[in-house]
Amino acid sequence: MASAYAPGQVAWQGSGQPRGDWIAATPAARGAPTCDWTVPRELANYRQASPGEFIDRTAPLAPGDRLQISLMGDDDVISGVYVLDSDGSLALRGVGRISAKGLSPETLAPILRQRLVAAGLARPLRNAVTVSLIEASGVSVAVSGAVFDPGAVRAGERASDSRIGLKEGQASGDDNVTRTVSGAIRAAGGVRPDADVQRIYLLRDGAYAQLDMSGFIHGWTSRDIALASGDRVIVPSRSCFDADLVRPSALTPPGIRVYMSNLTRSANNNAGAAIGEKTTSLPYGTRLLQGLVAANCVGGSYMQSDRRAVLISRNRLNGRSVVIERDIEKLVREAHRDSLDPFLMPGDAIACYDSRWTNLREAIGMVSEAVSTATPAILLDGAL
Repeated sequence: MASAYAPGQVAWQGSGQPRGDWIAATPAARGAPTCDWTVPRELANYRQASPGEFIDRTAPLAPGDRLQISLMGDDDVISGVYVLDSDGSLALRGVGRISAKGLSPETLAPILRQRLVAAGLARPLRNAVTVSLIEASGVSVAVSGAVFDPGAVRAGERASDSRIGLKEGQASGDDNVTRTVSGAIRAAGGVRPDADVQRIYLLRDGAYAQLDMSGFIHGWTSRDIALASGDRVIVPSRSCFDADLVRPSALTPPGIRVYMSNLTRSANNNAGAAIGEKTTSLPYGTRLLQGLVAANCVGGSYMQSDRRAVLISRNRLNGRSVVIERDIEKLVREAHRDSLDPFLMPGDAIACYDSRWTNLREAIGMVSEAVSTATPAILLDGAL
């Protein structure tokens, strides 16, 4: 069972007792491997900063942000709504392009005033130019480590009908609650059960901060940080399974998609077994037995009760596939079922197999059908 990833993915002896080692939630549990963590190697090239250096800073501007720029004494020549281009630059009328990426509206205003004064388009007054944020758009960030779908994601992306300032008119200020570290992690599929949520790293402009985001899991205060375009988020792995992370939260997926197959005599197709898109979409934290109920594999007549199920999963640490088999009726009736009933992970597959009585009935039915088909041919041959 070297490919086992979660508790419950154990071999089942004939007596129904589990055997084999598995990754448990605590280091002391049944000789499980010690939970450990290591600092990612790529951090050696970055300067360590305190989390406050990122938290106390106003969220930096990013490509796609919409700004309201107002010039004193001007109504429609330079004043208006501007959108930052893909490179983070601002195309200001009569001045040309000005880089605004990574700046805040407060730090951008004096730069614009200086350029406009130099071009003779504004008076050298302190409040000649004001800049306000209308809408913070989504940003592109990279998320790696112990998440289900690592890679480049868009954090804080909004649908067209939920954009700020389009329906209510001119607005000032925006709080994009998903353009954050937690939003980027959810966009990457959420943290895996082996993630180290006490040591999540945010990398920006040659510096990194170590963030303790365990409060999002356990229900205490935890500060989130607004992201800028080009940020990186690294979620280290503890190399052991934490059951507390297998439930919906701000850092984990709210639900998972599981593939199901229940092709039996009583239900000879998935539609007949009431398996559809809603059935295979399960809350995160669902166990195998609950998934089998959703697939209509549990219950029925006594002849159908002696059924078996197979779970096909994958070890997220080493990439190896995991296939386990369970006697469904024993899983329902055994008192120690929790040690044999693993959590379902995103992309898992479960399949149900007929009982021995059903298989025998199928065999008898095939023989009867073959005999009934062959009899007319024999009689016809004898008549000739």
